[in-house]
Amino acid sequence: MTTPPRLIPLLEQFDFAYARLADRMAGPVMDSGNGTDVAVGPMTDDEYLWEPVPDCWSVRRRSDGPGARATELAGAGDWGRDATPPPHPEPPPFTTIAWRLSHLSEMLTLRADHTIGDRTLTRDDLHVSKDAAGALAAFASGATAWRKALLGTDETALDTIGHSTYPYGSDPDEPFMDIVWWVNQELLHHGAEIALLRDLYRARQL
Repeated sequence: MTTPPRLIPLLEQFDFAYARLADRMAGPVMDSGNGTDVAVGPMTDDEYLWEPVPDCWSVRRRSDGPGARATELAGAGDWGRDATPPPHPEPPPFTTIAWRLSHLSEMLTLRADHTIGDRTLTRDDLHVSKDAAGALAAFASGATAWRKALLGTDETALDTIGHSTYPYGSDPDEPFMDIVWWVNQELLHHGAEIALLRDLYRARQL
């Protein structure tokens, strides 16, 4: 299938943002933004779960229960991600790298399923990773699935309201082109947050 011309810039932006964030978390080098590679070490489990302020939302052992102001642990397996049904707490809880990365992986994987899959996956079907290696693998898998969904999109689908039926967003009420833009926005802004948390972790006072 030929990629619709108006989708190409967003697909290229997605590829760039994914690669930059993946390299930022795994190393051995990352894109500095000016064409120069900068050495970066792989993210450790301690860094992945680091809570820089009290009462962070994170991923936790299910047996320990949810964190402060959370009412449930979303996901499958022995670990889950802090969550609560709407309305969400105000002010919003500060979230760890683990929380943000789990959120991105869920969004990519479920949106792919609700676009070209059997459209049945929920967040409680997805395994939540207790460590950095597992989280990076889940992120890569989700990005691959979402990219496949994009490559299977034609011009008609881009304008179709509800082409994605992802149940945790406005997808059923929006043209698919708007959802593609939104996913890129999510990847870019959460990627920047994760990058900043890596910088703060490296510079913290021990």
